[in-house]
Amino acid sequence: MKPNAQKSLEKLLGKDQVTTRPVELITYETDAGIDRGKPEAVAFPQSPDDVVRLARWASEHNVALIGRGAGTGLSGGAVAEHGGVIVAFARMNRVTEFDLIGRSAVVEPGTLNLGLDALAKQNGLYFPPDPASQRASSIGGNVAENAGGPHCFKYGVTTNYVTGMNIVLADGRAIRLGGRALDYPEYDLVGLLVGSEGTLALITSIDLRMIPNPPGIKTMMATFDSVPQAGDAVSALIAAGLVPATMEMMDRKIAGIIEEAMHVGLSLDVAATIIVEADGYPASLDAQIEEMADLLQAKGARSLRIAQSNEERDRLWYARKSAAGAMARLAPEHYTVDITVPRSQLADTLREVDAVVNKHALTTGYLLHAGDGNFHPMILVMNPHDQNEKDRIANAGREIAQIGVSRNGSITGEHGVGIEKREFMPIMHNDAELLAMWDVKQVFDPRGLLNPGKIFPTQMPQSFSPHRDGALPGDVFTPASSEEAARGIAALADAGRKIAIQNSEFRIQNSEFTTLSTSNLTGVKEFAPDDQYIIVGAGTRLDELQTMLARDKKFIPLASPYRDATMGGIVAANINAPLRVRYGSVRDVVLALTVALGDGRVIRAGRPVVKNVAGYDLAKAFIGSFGTLGLITEVTLKVASHPRARRTLVAPMDDFSRGVAWGVQLLPRALSASSVVLTNARVEGVTSRFALAYTAEGLREDVDAELEQVRETLRANGATALIENASLSGTDIWASALANALGESRGVIRAGVPAKAIAEFARTHSSALERDAFVVDIASGMVYAAPPAREIENARTQLTAFRQSAHALDGYAIAMSVPDEWRGALDVWGESPASLDVMRALKARWDPRGILNPDVFVV
Repeated sequence: MKPNAQKSLEKLLGKDQVTTRPVELITYETDAGIDRGKPEAVAFPQSPDDVVRLARWASEHNVALIGRGAGTGLSGGAVAEHGGVIVAFARMNRVTEFDLIGRSAVVEPGTLNLGLDALAKQNGLYFPPDPASQRASSIGGNVAENAGGPHCFKYGVTTNYVTGMNIVLADGRAIRLGGRALDYPEYDLVGLLVGSEGTLALITSIDLRMIPNPPGIKTMMATFDSVPQAGDAVSALIAAGLVPATMEMMDRKIAGIIEEAMHVGLSLDVAATIIVEADGYPASLDAQIEEMADLLQAKGARSLRIAQSNEERDRLWYARKSAAGAMARLAPEHYTVDITVPRSQLADTLREVDAVVNKHALTTGYLLHAGDGNFHPMILVMNPHDQNEKDRIANAGREIAQIGVSRNGSITGEHGVGIEKREFMPIMHNDAELLAMWDVKQVFDPRGLLNPGKIFPTQMPQSFSPHRDGALPGDVFTPASSEEAARGIAALADAGRKIAIQNSEFRIQNSEFTTLSTSNLTGVKEFAPDDQYIIVGAGTRLDELQTMLARDKKFIPLASPYRDATMGGIVAANINAPLRVRYGSVRDVVLALTVALGDGRVIRAGRPVVKNVAGYDLAKAFIGSFGTLGLITEVTLKVASHPRARRTLVAPMDDFSRGVAWGVQLLPRALSASSVVLTNARVEGVTSRFALAYTAEGLREDVDAELEQVRETLRANGATALIENASLSGTDIWASALANALGESRGVIRAGVPAKAIAEFARTHSSALERDAFVVDIASGMVYAAPPAREIENARTQLTAFRQSAHALDGYAIAMSVPDEWRGALDVWGESPASLDVMRALKARWDPRGILNPDVFVV
């Protein structure tokens, strides 16, 4: 950095926000990994405006910026390998809003994970992502790395809890992405940013969702004489339909290391120890633990131990999360490998990895997030200055990464690529996929100023081999494979012919376009019940898939009001039902996609594992893209077990406002809830004008406990004649109401607002909603209205009114289903998103001729 640049930086932010003193820079030369790099300065922004000014300064002086949270990363992601300025967010550490009703928060990137979790629990909420570094790591760093932790099997990783963010691009532009409403009509750039390791933007605030805090927890340890026994026991628990809050595994070596340091009573004469945790209502905990204990013993558990107090449980978890510190007693450094494989393959993977470690004469212990297949060999570095030892560790790391990929897993599950694994990226991704990620980098940061050198291998491919040897399709194109689709799309692009992807969720009527149908891209490609995933062709119908899975007492936690809905169409249109409150949205259920891009590339985005942070999460970009970025040809989905109990409590009423108020009051109870909806559609047994339906599902004891609380709350507020139904859910009511509206030639208008604002929004539009068919998804902040298609002026007025009040509440309103009468008469999407230029730039990279579904989406 030139002296004049340094002086201008100090003048820009003030000397108290910049340091260039060599002794102070030493602290920032490394993160918690083994990579090092010396920064030229460290800047400490205190506000978003500081970050904007800093980015503009860096752009003007061509200086690299490296974002840094608490420096707890393990892959060199926050290391200034080639100089530049570290942007340390420690002073931007406020929780700027905490919304108890809407179960959300807005935080600055320097906010500590443990601090947010403590605040949440004080208010009856829970922020599940809890990496081992939770005591020190920041939310900004967690977002940059898509941090995981032991509770991810049941609750998911960081990306599942981020709904919006404010970012600053490399050129100093400040942009708002997403927000606290759900399913904004824009590309899921939030999903791309999470896990991007600071290479795409600097994040200045983060919108997070939370869940109710389970009122009870029980923790059990089980020991086994072999790792394969322990692995089989884990699979048995899941096959039985149980969903433990966490399942952690330690081998004998790491248990001994932890016990020597922490003295928590770990058994040292066994091959493997599993920590299993059950949470939920207190009434269910004993039954959960007893059933788990029976299954574990049936699979050969030598001993079982249940924590007898919160203090004992806390000591156990403190010890488990202090494994890295315990390793420091044995060696000056250690190298933690991080791969993910499908859970059923953990035992075989461990055997292969053990052979690699022994071959290279290394000492290690094994930690496993057994529930989600995340595997951590912790290799001791006895002499950090011994190049031979370094080379042996590096070679072992590469071979272990190859093992993970060979088993359909990932080279990194939660630590990130950074410097450490960038040369491993071609092991997992082909040239087309690496260049698709490079396209994303060029869209956000074309000059490479943000965290340069991370993620991408030093020798990037210069080109890809597109599928361009196909014949020009006719008016209707029905490819039977991803490669055939890519060849046909490339031929149509070369001929300058536009493509209309045929779907029930969205359609184009233009005789000049080639119609592309996924009707030949159907069927199950792979079903792995033990690993809870399924791969299907994009043209596979949801109802047919659910029927097939039901034979194994499984299902896909998605629903659609479109009777012939396909999996590709649901994903492309991002159709989300009320059951998302329990199971997550489309973006949470989709693990991977295969996509044919508009330039002839076929890419595989994601893997069939929950934890995968090997580069940008490209799959997120296609969810809700309405086919404008590429044709989805295959979908990999999470599979869930049928809940053991599901019941719906229906409260009839004739007062719309009262129904909304009751629904909002029930949200804090929504631990086992799979829907909280208000509607004027016909509901079995209801003769009043409106019905509020609350569905709970899961373990019988949890459902019983929750519905009893719901019943008490409703009665205390004046509800009478409550109806219980075990065959109907709120999602069924939603799907039926919207399907009937579509069948009656109605359009569907959808408004999304933050959940805290749903009552205000619904009451504002009560007259319009009462006049037409409607469903209010209270838990998700969604309102669906279905005016008759022939009443075009009424529909236009209603959409405009929805849009005005939704925007004032940080929400939106769109025409979700557009009948022929509305085409050209309504502004379907409304105000352009702040990210529109970024969206257009991404489309230009992946669909350079602009042939895919033109005029279907906001781009």
